[in-house]
Amino acid sequence: MLLLEVISGERLAKPERGKMRVHKISNVNKALDFIASKGVKLVSIGAEEIVDGNVKMTLGMIWTIILRFAIQDISVEETSAKEGLLLWCQRKTAPYKNVNIQNFHISWKDGLGFCALIHRHRPELIDYGKLRKDDPLTNLNTAFDVAEKYLDIPKMLDAEDIVGTARPDEKAIMTYVSSFYHAFSGAQKAETAANRICKVLAVNQENEQLMEDYEKLASDLLEWIRRTIPWLENRAPENTMHAMQQKLEDFRDYRRLHKPPKVQEKCQLEINFNTLQTKLRLSNRPAFMPSEGRMVSDINNAWGCLEQAEKGYEEWLLNEIRRLERLDHLAEKFRQKASIHEAWTDGKEAMLRQKDYETATLSEIKALLKKHEAFESDLAAHQDRVEQIAAIAQELNELDYYDSPSVNARCQKICDQWDNLGALTQKRREALERTEKLLETIDQLYLEYAKRAAPFNNWMEGAMEDLQDTFIVHTIEEIQGLTTAHEQFKATLPDADKERLAILGIHNEVSKIVQTYHVNMAGTNPYTTITPQEINSKWDHVRQLVPRRDQALTEEHARQQHNERLRKQFAAQANVIGPWIQTKMEEIGRISIEMHGTLEDQLSHLRQYEKSIVNYKPKIDQLEGDHQLIQEALIFDNKHTNYTMEHIRVGWEQLLTTIARTINEVENQILTRDAKGISQEQMNEFRASFNHFDRDHSGTLGPEEFKACLISLGYDIGNDPQKKTGMMDTDDFRACLISMGYNMGEAEFARIMSIVDPNRLGVVTFQAFIDFMSRETADTDTADQVMASFKILAGDKNYITVDELRRELPPDQAEYCIARMAPYTGPDAVPGALDYMSFSTALYGESDL
Repeated sequence: MLLLEVISGERLAKPERGKMRVHKISNVNKALDFIASKGVKLVSIGAEEIVDGNVKMTLGMIWTIILRFAIQDISVEETSAKEGLLLWCQRKTAPYKNVNIQNFHISWKDGLGFCALIHRHRPELIDYGKLRKDDPLTNLNTAFDVAEKYLDIPKMLDAEDIVGTARPDEKAIMTYVSSFYHAFSGAQKAETAANRICKVLAVNQENEQLMEDYEKLASDLLEWIRRTIPWLENRAPENTMHAMQQKLEDFRDYRRLHKPPKVQEKCQLEINFNTLQTKLRLSNRPAFMPSEGRMVSDINNAWGCLEQAEKGYEEWLLNEIRRLERLDHLAEKFRQKASIHEAWTDGKEAMLRQKDYETATLSEIKALLKKHEAFESDLAAHQDRVEQIAAIAQELNELDYYDSPSVNARCQKICDQWDNLGALTQKRREALERTEKLLETIDQLYLEYAKRAAPFNNWMEGAMEDLQDTFIVHTIEEIQGLTTAHEQFKATLPDADKERLAILGIHNEVSKIVQTYHVNMAGTNPYTTITPQEINSKWDHVRQLVPRRDQALTEEHARQQHNERLRKQFAAQANVIGPWIQTKMEEIGRISIEMHGTLEDQLSHLRQYEKSIVNYKPKIDQLEGDHQLIQEALIFDNKHTNYTMEHIRVGWEQLLTTIARTINEVENQILTRDAKGISQEQMNEFRASFNHFDRDHSGTLGPEEFKACLISLGYDIGNDPQKKTGMMDTDDFRACLISMGYNMGEAEFARIMSIVDPNRLGVVTFQAFIDFMSRETADTDTADQVMASFKILAGDKNYITVDELRRELPPDQAEYCIARMAPYTGPDAVPGALDYMSFSTALYGESDL
C-alpha cells in the first residue's frame, strides 16, 4: 500500500484485519496498473507474490520502477539511458587524475569517481587535491556525506559494502549515480554551451594554423626569389668561352633542377590560400589578409620579376658567348696581321737610314732611286694592312676584349713605327732626288722586275692570309658563300701563274744581258729584295694552302648540315607540342564552365586530364634534350618553327598551374555545396545562370552581367537584400522587370559587389558567386550565439572567470580563451574578470582581438 501511495500519489485506506490479504492484493494491483499505464512492462510479477513477501519479485519490480522513473529519461547524444549516463560520467570526470569510469561497478570502488562528480559541479564542497586513491573508505564516506548534506541525495550505499565486495552491485551504483545526474541536470545547459564554444574555437585554431603555414610557405618562396634574382641579374662577363659555357650549364641546372620544385610550391601556395579563404567563408569568418608583402599578388609580382630576370639572363649569356666567339676570332686575326706586318717592317728603318748613296756610282744611285720607288709602292700596298690592324684593335676595344691593353700597346707600336717609316721614306726620297740629277739612267729591266714582283708578292701574301684566315658561319648559306668565293679565287690561279712566269722571265732576261754584255753587277737587284726563289717559295706555299682550305670548307659544310638536321628535329617536335598545350588549355577552360554531370564527375574528368597531361612530360623532356644539343652546337636561330624552348616551358608551366587551379576550384565548390547543403540541382541552376551571362566565356562576370544574373535567379536587389522572389524564366523575368520600370538599388548592389569582389577587380568569379548564393540561403553560427553560450557558462553574468573557463572547457581551449580575452571593465567587475563579449565579436571579424 505504501508503494501504491508513492507511485500514484493518492492516500489509500488501511484494510480491516479480517480482510487484510484481499485488500492488500487490491492495493498492489492498483500500483501495478499505474506502473503499466506509464509504459513499464512487468513480466511474471503478480500482486500475490508481492503480498506474500517474495523478495526476488519485489526487488525486481523496484528496480524496474527505478529504471523507468530515475534512469530511463537520461539521454546524452542519442544514446541509451545506461550508455548516456556512463558517457555523462566519463565526460565530467575526464579532467581528474586517477579517475577512469568504464562501468557501474569496480570503477567506483575507490570513491574518487563520486568525489570528482561533486567537485566538477560544486568545487567548494570537496578539496579534491587532498584525496588519496589508497583510502577508498574515506573517499566514499566523504562523497556520501557531502551529497546527503548539501545536495539532498540520500545515502543509498554503504562504504564498507562497496569496498568489501569484489564487484559492487551495478544497479545500486547506477541508481545512486542517477541521483547525481538529476541533481546536476541544471549544468547540462552549460555543457551544451561549452560544446558550442569548443566547436567555434576548434575552427578558429585550425584556421590560424593554416594562416601560419601560408605565411611560412610564402616567406620561404619570397626568400628564394630574393636570393635568385640577384644571381640572374649578375651580368659580370667572363674572359673565356669555357667560363661562359659553365655559366650557361649552371643556368640549365637551375631551369631543370631548382626552378620546377618552386613552381610546384607557388602553385600549392595559391591552392592553400584558396582553400583557407573557402574555409573562412564557410565558417562565417572574415577573409584572411596575409602580412604586407606576402599577398598572392605580391608573390605573383615577385615571380614575374624572377622570370623577367631569367629571360634577360639567358639572352645575356647567349650574347656574351657570341661576343667572346667574335673576340677570339678578331684577336687571332689581329695577331696574324700584326705578325706579318712586323715581319715586313723588320729592318726597314735601318734600311731607310742608310747613306749608301753618298759613295755610290751613277748606276748605283739610279738603282737606289728605283729601289726606293719600289719600296714606296710596297709601303703603299701595306697601308691597307695597317688600317686593318687599327680597325681590328678598335673593334676589340668596343667589344671590351679582356686583353685590350696589350692589343692597344702593340697596335700603338705598329702605328708609331708606320709614321716613322713614312717620315724616313720621305726624307730618303728627297736625298735621292737631289742626287738623281747627277746620275744617268738605271737598268729598266731591274726596275720593271721590281715593280711587277712587289705587287705579285703582296698578292701572294694576301692570298696566304686569306687561305689561312679562320672563319665563323652559322648557316649553310654562309658556308656556301665562302665556298663560292674560294672557287672564284682558284679560278684566278692560272692568270697568276702566267704573271709569275712573266716576272721570272724579266729576271732571266737581266741575267742574259749581264752574261751577254758582261755588265759589272755588284750584288743583287738594287730595286727590290724579292728574289725569284722567294716568289717560287711563296707560290708553292699558296698551292699547298688551297687543298687545306678545301678540306676546312668541306668539314664546315658537313657541320652546318648536322646543325640543320638538329633544327628540323627540334622544330618537328615543337610544332606538335606547342599546339597540343594550347589545345589542352582550351579544353580545360571548356570543362570548367560546362555542366556535364555532377561536380564529382567534373572533378574526375579534370583529374583524368591532369593524368594525361603528366603522362605527356617525357615528350617535354625529350624536347629539352634536343634543345640542349642545339645550344651545345651554338645554334642561335631556327627558321623551321616559331616555338622556342622558352615558349614551350612557359606554356607547360601554365598548363600544369591551370589544371591544378581548376581542380582546386571544383573541390572548393564541392566543399561549399556539402557545407551549405546545396543540392546538385541548385548547383546546376547556379552554373547555368552564370554561364548564360558569361558572354565571352571568360569564367567571370562583369558588374552588369552579375546584376542581370542575380535578377534572373529572383534576387530582389531593389528593396530587401534578404527577400527572394518567385522563380521564372530568365527572359520572361527580365521583360517583366522592364515593363514595370524596375530599378535595382545601387546601394544594395554596391553592398553585394563588396562581398563578391572584395579586391575591387571589377569581375565576379564563379566561386565568389557560389559563396554569395550559399551564404544567402544558409544559417551559420553568429557572434550573438557564441556570446549567449558564454553567458550560460558565466551564470548569466556579463563577465566570466578563469576558473569557470577551466571548469567548463577542455584545457587547451580554456587556455586559448584566457590568453585572448581582454579584462572586463564594467561596473560589476571582480578581480580576474574577463570580457567574453568583445572576444565573441572578434571571432567573427566584428572587432579586433
